[in-house]
Amino acid sequence: MIESPQSFIVSTECQKAAERHGFRRRLREGNGWAAFQSTTAQGTIWLASGGVSGPWFLALDHGGVIEEIRLNLVPLDGPGLARFRFEDLRELYEVLPQVYGLAASLPDRPLRTFQAKVRDLPSSTEAERLIVQRIGQNIFRESLMDYWQGRCPLTGITDPALLRASHIVPWSECESDADRLDVHNGLLLSALWDAAFDRGLVTFADDGELNRAGFAGGSNS
Repeated sequence: MIESPQSFIVSTECQKAAERHGFRRRLREGNGWAAFQSTTAQGTIWLASGGVSGPWFLALDHGGVIEEIRLNLVPLDGPGLARFRFEDLRELYEVLPQVYGLAASLPDRPLRTFQAKVRDLPSSTEAERLIVQRIGQNIFRESLMDYWQGRCPLTGITDPALLRASHIVPWSECESDADRLDVHNGLLLSALWDAAFDRGLVTFADDGELNRAGFAGGSNS
């Protein structure tokens, strides 16, 4: 089922798919699987194909990405912790941006980035602490932009100027920097929905169900 070794065309298409979606470091090929990594995202991805016309295969070793991406596993031997099948390159290309976004934003990468940036910064005065907080909030926003692929899940808005990084547990109430920078403690919302969420006019259930009671005359949903 897996072409091994990869033909020139398959190898080139794998390289192109990986590079276009943030995984620019080609590591090696083994048993038909070409391995790639990123300098800005965690984990390794492997790409393979049954031939020039497909199908195409993706293997992942990042447990958090595998859990979040919610694709159907295929019973196929290969590298990583899970493997997925795509009938053509278009389907593969639709998934790779999400893979990169999750790998770049899931804990604990935002925390490690924050710690590296503020390691040598003073924080004894209120002004200094505000600078450190602003750095953390910017990293949090960038992580949510990756995690949600730059799109408000409620409105579909993609203009960065109209998107807000909303904390579920407010920054000031988090017990640690890990909690403050956890993408699971945030939502990427349009400015209007962010304001409504911040004022308690809308809430979300654990399964993501939206409760619009009190917002624009809405009813429970």
